[in-house]
Amino acid sequence: MKIVVLDGYAANPGDLSWEGLEALGDCTVYDRTAPGEVLERAAGAEVVITNKVVFSAETLRALPALRYIGVMATGYNIINVAAAASLGIVVTNIPAYSTASVAQMAFAHILNITQRVQHYTDQVREGRWSRHPDFCYWDTPLVELQGKQIGIVGLGSTGMATARIALSFGMQVAAYTSKEQAQLPSGIKKLALDELFATSDIVSLHCPLASDTREMVNAAPAPNEAHRHLNPHRARPARQRARLGRRLERRHNLRSRLGRPLARTATTGQPAARRPQLLHHPAHSVGQHRRPPTPHPNHARQPASLARWQAGEQCGKITQTAFIPSKRKAAMETLNMVTKSVIYLLGGREKGGIFALWNE
Repeated sequence: MKIVVLDGYAANPGDLSWEGLEALGDCTVYDRTAPGEVLERAAGAEVVITNKVVFSAETLRALPALRYIGVMATGYNIINVAAAASLGIVVTNIPAYSTASVAQMAFAHILNITQRVQHYTDQVREGRWSRHPDFCYWDTPLVELQGKQIGIVGLGSTGMATARIALSFGMQVAAYTSKEQAQLPSGIKKLALDELFATSDIVSLHCPLASDTREMVNAAPAPNEAHRHLNPHRARPARQRARLGRRLERRHNLRSRLGRPLARTATTGQPAARRPQLLHHPAHSVGQHRRPPTPHPNHARQPASLARWQAGEQCGKITQTAFIPSKRKAAMETLNMVTKSVIYLLGGREKGGIFALWNE
């Protein structure tokens, strides 16, 4: 059985092993694959492993031998799942492998906004505190989380983990969720989306990109002056409008997307994040649509620090959370187990009739 890993570097930059997949067949691993290289590299493969390489319906139809696509991430919108189902191609993803680290990242942003740790570290190093006549020094508002309301959009694994941390800080937790109020843990109240945006001090998005979540922040009521948005999941919150950009700047709103590399604008086609309100992510945080990256003539020799991101509308999770060794190891172990099971199920069968999709 021919197995091809198209963009393996993000999951395994060299500190883990591909032995689990290599034991299942003839396995070829590529660090990263440009859009124009997909068909050539995946030709004849029965199993393809991808992290962020896009598989459109056209691409799937051009790979008649393909029987299984394993997505090395939770988000699976890089795959045209309807086309895969019609072609009898099994699709799996890896849910919940980074739940704790996504929640941690959400609160890293929240604490960065409210406590300004890096700002005051820089101030101390510049001698501002030592030159100050008072023992207590600050030059920005400091916000205490206790008593503030955080609105969580999507109360799945990562949303619930974020809610638990918020409760431990003494925050009021509101959630926009399909769950009934009776199903929610004590301390979490269910709100309609408009009410959640209008009343929350902080909004954290934990929902996939779909027709009902695309640009959801655009349609939300205008927040109060202290309002902050976090997006440590996959929803595309806004589109570029000059009026919206001015409003965002006035209100100092944070629009950060988990699902993007750390300020790696060269390969994502995004301009640098010049506004001080933007933390951690490039300018698509305020809605600039990404431009398709130009294939690099020396693609195979690009340094490992460059982003592995394909053009298109995909919004999978790629932040530091994906690079934590324990999380990458857990993802690869799950991938090996699932791939082995799928190959077993497909053994001896004609192509078609099986479609599996795992989601949080």
